[in-house]
Amino acid sequence: MVGAGTDRTKPMVEGGPAIILVRPQLAVNIGTAARAMANFGLSDLRLVAPRAGWPPAEEYRAVAEAAAAGATPLLDQAKLYDTVQDAVADLNCLWATTARERGQGKRLVEPDVAMAEVADGHLHRQERHGILFGPERTGLNNDEVALADVIVTFPVSPTYGSLNLAQAVLLMGYEWRKAQDRPAPAPGIERSPRAPRDQVIAFFNYLETELTEAGYFRPDDKQPVMRRNLRNILHRLAMTEQDVRTLRGAVVRLVSGRRVDTPRTSKRTLEADRE
Repeated sequence: MVGAGTDRTKPMVEGGPAIILVRPQLAVNIGTAARAMANFGLSDLRLVAPRAGWPPAEEYRAVAEAAAAGATPLLDQAKLYDTVQDAVADLNCLWATTARERGQGKRLVEPDVAMAEVADGHLHRQERHGILFGPERTGLNNDEVALADVIVTFPVSPTYGSLNLAQAVLLMGYEWRKAQDRPAPAPGIERSPRAPRDQVIAFFNYLETELTEAGYFRPDDKQPVMRRNLRNILHRLAMTEQDVRTLRGAVVRLVSGRRVDTPRTSKRTLEADRE
């Protein structure tokens, strides 16, 4: 089914941030989310553990395709992942949509501000961005929000703040489309590329392993909150690839213990620590 205003003679607009639907429950919402993406030229649809699997059974897929209203290529090309970490591994920056800040100390922005920054990263700095959308009933959990750099929230009525999944995708797509027409920001300080999420997560895992060995995460019942707090502190640094290498090297040296340099080795080991 193709709606009014669709012109199949024109090439499909592609690109933009990845749209990541985490544990989506309803076929109709996946389909309407794909339709919203197509409306605004978004083409990277990622599904994390959808309730009915992917590709779904014939009946479930028919519902999704009908709701997509001609955006079925996005459903066909959708990527399936078991975990959020797998779905975001190649991204440099991650945005989480949620109705509340969650007490994690993250920067909180509205969609127009978020998409202006995404457009700058995508179009002018060759960064890969992604936007997390939680399941329809519960939204993202705290650990999933902790993976993100920034929280995006919508200025909805406080008496009825629940948005449909596809509506949230539509609003973000609309702001993305508008942001592409804005002029590029003035060039800032040259930095190394922003670290991809898999490099950042690998550093987190290494750091947390060493801190566990050192007895840092105590008492045990506080460990999840302590881990999230630590990750959120480091996320606020917006680490580049060089930042991650430098911090990892510093932790390696602390774990290895104090070193006594000899005249033959001091220069070589100092140079290694700077890499």
